[in-house]
Amino acid sequence: MREPLTKAQPILLVEDNEDDYEATSRAFKKANLSNPIVWCKSGRDALDFLKREGAHKDASKGLRPGLVLLDLNMPGMDGRKTLEVIKKDDTLKRIPVIILTTSADERDIDACYQTGANTYVQKPVSFDGLIEAIKRLKAYWFEIALLPKDVDDE
Repeated sequence: MREPLTKAQPILLVEDNEDDYEATSRAFKKANLSNPIVWCKSGRDALDFLKREGAHKDASKGLRPGLVLLDLNMPGMDGRKTLEVIKKDDTLKRIPVIILTTSADERDIDACYQTGANTYVQKPVSFDGLIEAIKRLKAYWFEIALLPKDVDDE
């Protein structure tokens, strides 16, 4: 029987804003989500981490993230392009990608779902709203959803 994501699987948070990263990390703790968080500040850094290239080429063959939380608006390779690369890569495309962004633009929402985003969440304005959003993400992705095994495990 398949299991939901385990507490050991890291969550990849792709976010260029340090304040948003800190707030999201605090919200994880408040929501009792104890998975390790890997923070990448850009789309390029996230792809290097996922593919174990660049600055991450010497990283151990640990568990691949069970989930990617991806901001859209970042300098350099933005979240839209990062999502596109992840979903076109046979070794990465099965990792669920949750867009977590300030944008509520219908064009962004439509484009992300067309590209393969699994969920699109607008970042709540308040910290309490962020905690509530993280609790709901936790309930779904870590307690209900059954996901494919890590491709490295096959």
